[in-house]
Amino acid sequence: MNGRPTTDEKTSERLSELAKRWLAMDGLWFQAVENAYGIDKAIELDKEVWMQFSPIEAKRIMSELGIEPGGGLEALELALSYRCYAYINRQEISRPSPETCVLKMIACRVQDARCRKGLTAFPCKQVGVIEYETFARTIDPRIKVRCIACPPDDEKRDYWCGWEFTLAK
Repeated sequence: MNGRPTTDEKTSERLSELAKRWLAMDGLWFQAVENAYGIDKAIELDKEVWMQFSPIEAKRIMSELGIEPGGGLEALELALSYRCYAYINRQEISRPSPETCVLKMIACRVQDARCRKGLTAFPCKQVGVIEYETFARTIDPRIKVRCIACPPDDEKRDYWCGWEFTLAK
């Protein structure tokens, strides 16, 4: 599901281009840290960056869309469809129950590029946990996040990563 209203093709292309530039900067930053200090330090610092960036992104989306804090899973579902990733990755958002929202990243530019280059999947789970937890908690502090699967998990699936969001009672 994509909850964004339809936009004209030119606007959609511009948003996608801006998101690609954002992702390129993120990737170049990560590679520079990895080359200077190694993968473990790069992941450690990346987690710090996402701890700060995810709430900023959530707050800006909330402001843009007029989403009030504490909006529950409905607010989260809408906000997820406006993240930078939503403009460049193919994701599916579903609501298997009123208390649950599930996001699956079907196509990921980072992981797909690594596959094309013959590299192993980037182990993004540690970063993803922080990223999605801080994003969701900014939308509504009652939201709990569970990683369904994410690299380096090695089980076969038809998506790169999956995240389950539930509203704590």
